[in-house]
Amino acid sequence: MKKIEQLMDGHGINLALTRITHQVIEKNRDFSSFGVVGMQTRGVFLAQRITRLLNGIEQLSIKWGTLDTTLYRDDYRVAFKQPEVKVTEIPFDISGMNILLVDDVLFTGRTVRAALDALMDFGRPKSIQLAVLMDRGHRELPIRADYVGKKITTLPNQVVSLKVTELDDEDSIWLMELEEGD
Repeated sequence: MKKIEQLMDGHGINLALTRITHQVIEKNRDFSSFGVVGMQTRGVFLAQRITRLLNGIEQLSIKWGTLDTTLYRDDYRVAFKQPEVKVTEIPFDISGMNILLVDDVLFTGRTVRAALDALMDFGRPKSIQLAVLMDRGHRELPIRADYVGKKITTLPNQVVSLKVTELDDEDSIWLMELEEGD
């Protein structure tokens, strides 16, 4: 893959996450039955950051967890020869709770659909809201995010790649182009 342009640097990511957090606060006045779930892999780190911001701004103790959707995807048998299953850990009962589901990039909507199926195996939440750092369009399912850091239009041969300090030693979002052989 070839880098085309940087869409956000670390400062821009922090601003977007802070804006999303404030929008979550405006929409949800009661946090007594509220939890945050980050989708593997980079959505987990964004969920941690949003939870820290929520807890700091509102003086709360919101719980958070991680969710892997690999085995819930409708294409995992086709797309993955040997699927790499990651950790799912939701250390609270989601039944009756308002859940904020966090992902890095919203594309076709298929990963979010898989996440909704996976969450239902843990209980029946009162509501599920979706927060994404980047919405790149090209939906194949009728899924939309409630909170979006940035929305862009991409071409089918492009990829949006998030780097996070926790894994990549930097915070940035890049627009990449697939090259022959990728």
